[in-house]
Amino acid sequence: MIIIIAILIFSLIIIFHELGHFLLAKANHITVTEFAVGMGPILLKTTRGETTYALKLLPFGGSCAMLGEDEEESGEGSFNSKSVWARMAVIAAGPVFNLILAFFLSIIVISYSGSGPARVVEVAEGSPEAEAGLEAGDVITSYNGRHISLGKELSTTVSMHGIPTDEIRLTVERDGEDREIVYVPSVTTQYRLGFSYDEDSDGALIVSVEKGLPMEQAGIQAGDVVTGINGTDIDSREALMEYLEQNPLSGDSVTVTYLHNGDEHQAVLIPEMSTYASLNFSYSLREDQSSLGILKYSALEVKYWIEMVIDSLGMLFTGQYGLGDLSGPVGVVDAIGKSIDSAKPYGIIMEIMTALNMAILLSANLGVMNLIPFPALDGGRLVFLIVEAIRRKPVKRDVEGMIHFGGLILLMVLMVYVLVNDVGRIL
Repeated sequence: MIIIIAILIFSLIIIFHELGHFLLAKANHITVTEFAVGMGPILLKTTRGETTYALKLLPFGGSCAMLGEDEEESGEGSFNSKSVWARMAVIAAGPVFNLILAFFLSIIVISYSGSGPARVVEVAEGSPEAEAGLEAGDVITSYNGRHISLGKELSTTVSMHGIPTDEIRLTVERDGEDREIVYVPSVTTQYRLGFSYDEDSDGALIVSVEKGLPMEQAGIQAGDVVTGINGTDIDSREALMEYLEQNPLSGDSVTVTYLHNGDEHQAVLIPEMSTYASLNFSYSLREDQSSLGILKYSALEVKYWIEMVIDSLGMLFTGQYGLGDLSGPVGVVDAIGKSIDSAKPYGIIMEIMTALNMAILLSANLGVMNLIPFPALDGGRLVFLIVEAIRRKPVKRDVEGMIHFGGLILLMVLMVYVLVNDVGRIL
């Protein structure tokens, strides 16, 4: 069932991407020779006018083949016969349509589950935040210089970049005015395994593991379920909380039993002493919205995912993430399965919303990644068209073709690496 859902999500995203190329090609009177969904041998096809519409065997991928797109052909209706601006519009349309799809899917999800700013719900009495003047009802619009539009954006920023131990700077909106709140956060030093668990789940479901700490080093992943610690059965989040309260972690080894993809595993972990800061306030992630609010927060949702992809790429290039953190189709299917499984206790509607959320993430991701100026991607082709617009003459087709071919080879090597990495991580 998960495989079918994943295929449907991938197909929707790819069809919309290729539809963007197709519609802009037709609008610019470029001959589309084939519009295909899938890859490999053709299962079904029909021809309407100048275009053959095909459904192919493999459900991943798709294509919008245009006359003369990769050739010297410059006759009437060919890709190269059109102005450089028309060609740029056609190439950019695929990624842009992915962002449009993410927007419309966000409308559906937010209409059901809501969205909203990081509105402070409660501030711990006597905490540094309270003493600095933070109050319930404040809307956090900036966290350490990073603009915050959504509650989930603050949550993700804290998760990805951590909480500084020296100083936190918040900008909050209160009564229509912006206020600056600066304080030194609460700091704790203790032994840790480096994980957090779902406080709303029936079992001790791990929702995140911290990079560099024992859980992550042992290969335990988000989505795994703790079933025992040092021979004590753990059958619920309450049992996990109770065990950790009664048996504080020390420098002694801890044997953790856990489920990974339904199979039971054991890992012997040595807790590490670490210092970390805490936020002593809670904030909302979702609020019901009016019709205009739904449109506003749907646009902010797409903006959030665009920034997330760019931020993640930046962390990849700076070494905060490694190639081992990348996921391909296999890893994505596994993530979709884990997300939907975690939503099952809350009913079919929540499972659908979870699947749509994954589609939003993937569609926005594909839109941004395709605009990266790398050979063989839409962004790489746009670079050549921009150069043509500046020089007022195209780069030699054979030179451009060889560069794109080299980029394609590099992408294929990366895909194989990611595939092997995904399989190893899942197994």
